[in-house]
This record gives sequence, C-alpha cells and structure tokens, in this order.
Amino acid sequence: MREEGEVSSRWSMFAEIVRRLHRDERGLNTAELLGNAALAIVALVAIWGALEAAGLNVVGWIEATLLGGG
Repeated sequence: MREEGEVSSRWSMFAEIVRRLHRDERGLNTAELLGNAALAIVALVAIWGALEAAGLNVVGWIEATLLGGG
C-alpha cells in the first residue's frame, strides 16, 4: 500500500508537468487556427456589410479594378 506522502509527491510532479506543458506555446493547434480563420471571415463580412450600408458597391468596385473598366 502506498503512503500518503508518495501519492502527494507524485501528484505534485504530475501537476508541475501539466503546468510546464500548458505554458509551452511553440505551436498552434487546429482548433485555434480554425477559430482565427472564422474570426477573420466574420470581420471581412462585417466590413463588407458596413461598406455596402454606406452606399459603396464593393462587388462593382472589385470588378472595375480587376477588369480595368474604370
């Protein structure tokens, strides 16, 4: 049977490893990348909507710029 101190010591070692891994920010995981992409799309749609509400024809401007229609 384990002693109380041994269990407590192992738990504190495990907790320290988890804390160290949690602070490690060397990479982004898939959920973070998808979240960032979703926020970027929402921001673009909001900007587009605000420009349309202000009376600017964004689609027409893009077509004219790309096709050189002036």
